[in-house]
Amino acid sequence: MRGMWVATVTNRDWPSRPGLSADRQRAELLAHLDAAVRARLNTVMLQVRPTADALWPSPHEPWSQYLTGTQGVDPGWDPLGTAVAEAHARGLHLHAWFNPYRVAMHADPARLAASHPARRNPGWAVPYGGKLYYDPGLPEVRAFVREAMLDAVRRYPVDGVHFDDYFYPYPVAGQTFDDDAAYDRYGAAFPDRAAWRRDNVDRLVHETADAIRTIRPGTRFGISPFGVWRNADVDPRGSATRAGVQSYDDLHADTRKWARENWIDYICPQLYWCVGFAAADYAKLLPWWADVVRGSGTRLYAGEALYKAGDPAQPAAWQDPAELSRHLTLAKTYPEVRGHVFFAAREVTADPVGAMARVVADHYGRPAGPPS
Repeated sequence: MRGMWVATVTNRDWPSRPGLSADRQRAELLAHLDAAVRARLNTVMLQVRPTADALWPSPHEPWSQYLTGTQGVDPGWDPLGTAVAEAHARGLHLHAWFNPYRVAMHADPARLAASHPARRNPGWAVPYGGKLYYDPGLPEVRAFVREAMLDAVRRYPVDGVHFDDYFYPYPVAGQTFDDDAAYDRYGAAFPDRAAWRRDNVDRLVHETADAIRTIRPGTRFGISPFGVWRNADVDPRGSATRAGVQSYDDLHADTRKWARENWIDYICPQLYWCVGFAAADYAKLLPWWADVVRGSGTRLYAGEALYKAGDPAQPAAWQDPAELSRHLTLAKTYPEVRGHVFFAAREVTADPVGAMARVVADHYGRPAGPPS
């Protein structure tokens, strides 16, 4: 796997801004695909459902505001359909990247398109931390979210379905995610709310995996979680880290279980730290994840923080354009690591400090075939 993410939320990577013409949007998308080919990558993770919306003509959700500037307005073309066809024409695999539960980057339902399911079903959404989220504790929400995402799998020959790290939202100090009503109704069988929340996320993952295998056999299902499952001081099975966030406890995502029990085809933890970083050392997390997948059928790819290379706000290691190349060198000593995915397309395309060029020169001497 030699992959890159193309983030559309807040126009992070693509389109460069909302409201461009269809021709300009298409040209920018193709430029990112061409950059992937130049960097000798073989897979693109394109974010097609950034905020409970769609980058294809979905019968379930409105067109994304990141295309036209106004949610629900038809951009005049089919970005996902075009991306699949153009990626395949270039020998690239295309994984459709979905964010399951984020509804909006603001907390005002009145700002959503009038047709938005979160407006038609006001009990589905929870404001938290200045944003709006679907409530994962409601079975009808999980069923809707699953069907909204699977519509793309039915319509297009995508090579993969991809989730990122957002399940329950990242904690915001002093705020509570108000799922009291759902917990009162559905949580009685669980020892505590955290166990119930983890079960809700487990259900979404397991049911989505089963549906993908039924709808489009051979399409791979992968998840890119936060890089730390649990710290070892909390759980002896955890990593030698002191991370301030733990996916099991804070996002209620039991990522280790999904990998070990083969619920998913691949796991791509976001190992967005440098070698030697005290709280979360890349050189300690990589072997921990290799051990997690050892003996399972789950492929391990390392998520790489290309965006940190040369960023003056980052530790000294990231000022060296060779830092990421060292990650790939280290990964070669662990046969369980089957590739890398780079965040994100903007940096692959522009490569401001040459970190991607160094990776290509040191490790990608020949064009990539498709990921096995």
